[in-house]
Amino acid sequence: MGRVKGHGLWKTVPVYFLPVIILICLIGCGKEFGPGETEQVLTPKDENLIVVGVSQVGSESMWRTANTESVQSVFTKENGYFLLFDNARQKQENQIKALRSFISQKVDYIVFSPIMENGWDTVLQEAKEADIPVIIMDRMVNVKDDSLYITRVGSDFDAEGRCAGEWLAEYLKKQERAEEPVNIVVLQGTEGSTSMIGRTEGFNAIAEQYENWNILEQVSADYTTAKGHEVMEGLLMQYDDIDVVVSQNDDMTFGALEAIEEAGLTSGIEGDIIMISFDAVKAALKLVQDGIINVDIECNPVLGEEVEKVISALENGEAVDKTYPIEEKVFTIENVGEFIDDRTY
Repeated sequence: MGRVKGHGLWKTVPVYFLPVIILICLIGCGKEFGPGETEQVLTPKDENLIVVGVSQVGSESMWRTANTESVQSVFTKENGYFLLFDNARQKQENQIKALRSFISQKVDYIVFSPIMENGWDTVLQEAKEADIPVIIMDRMVNVKDDSLYITRVGSDFDAEGRCAGEWLAEYLKKQERAEEPVNIVVLQGTEGSTSMIGRTEGFNAIAEQYENWNILEQVSADYTTAKGHEVMEGLLMQYDDIDVVVSQNDDMTFGALEAIEEAGLTSGIEGDIIMISFDAVKAALKLVQDGIINVDIECNPVLGEEVEKVISALENGEAVDKTYPIEEKVFTIENVGEFIDDRTY
């Protein structure tokens, strides 16, 4: 009989039953896959593969696409893995459903990037009771019992927000504007997400140190270009004295830049508005190089290899840390030229 390394279903099914089971599953699920999504089907040749279920937030940004690609390129059959991948399309209920599907299939590991922080205690308890290790990728969960997950691999978003604030303070000082009133608007990411919470709290902690910094509004634009354009357009109609835009990801920045241009204004080093962005995808770094974006705080999406290192350690019975922070940089026109050509996303 053929076996796939796992906790249940695939361990004990005779090879000649597999095609029937697969057909039943496909008919029952009726799942449609969007751009960038893949579905793998178990075959008798898949013996001894480590089965990993990955639930992704969605495909809302260039960063997210790069993050997905890094995962899919690592968890391959050639590397000894069988990947079950699900795109939650920005809906927590879809993600919870995916995690329960992974549990019912008795995968070896669950990896997911939570859409928002709250609401995971029950499903993660179910995974723990099924003896399936859970690895948090990118964002974070807010649970009462941190034993519900093994570790988290991702960025320090609070540090990213503080970095943006510290850069702005230094920049204003160099521009001899440190004592002038500074009006700031913030385009926030998805409400309740770890990245939005961390970047907001980090930046606000620095802003509170300067009495002349006035945050006019902080508005969610859901990490998308279209929403970034819409929100920025509304802010420009409401305020005619915006000095700084803090955009919590590059996709929102692209939309905001369109709205700024349509309003007859400019941004960047020689512009009317100081533009601060996050993520540092290649398209944004080119705008940093052109002086249109003043600074871009890196958020590294290439997490697949780091997650795989954790799984390899667990497979070898090794202890793992509770968190694995990712090294990141700050890009301005002074240093971006050193890195832009090597950017793959």
